[in-house]
Amino acid sequence: MSRTWEELYEAAKAIQHEREISEMISAGGVAAAIESASGKIYTGVCVDTACTLGICAERNAIFNMITNGEHEIKKVLALMPNGKTGAPCGACRELMTQLMPGHYQEIEIMIDYEAHRTVKLGDFDA
Repeated sequence: MSRTWEELYEAAKAIQHEREISEMISAGGVAAAIESASGKIYTGVCVDTACTLGICAERNAIFNMITNGEHEIKKVLALMPNGKTGAPCGACRELMTQLMPGHYQEIEIMIDYEAHRTVKLGDFDA
């Protein structure tokens, strides 16, 4: 496994700590780290709300990247509450396809960190 995956895992792990923000908002149960085309790592946590205004950790990390002037993703890692990695939800995958039309298929996603299993976003099309 590449050192980049280790860095992404450690970056997500460093920000993942579930906490109550208010009676209606919690955050940090899921954490994500993405590597942009420049090689920089951006992170984000999920924000769960009593209404539909929350955000997934992956989209939060992507918006962090966009806020900082970048718009191309190389790798995505999502760290679930149980400490394992998993696939981004459909909404997150859709955002990635809209962000990088024509070449989103090459975005690498860490499915199982312990088993070193990755897939490409294009594999979800099948």
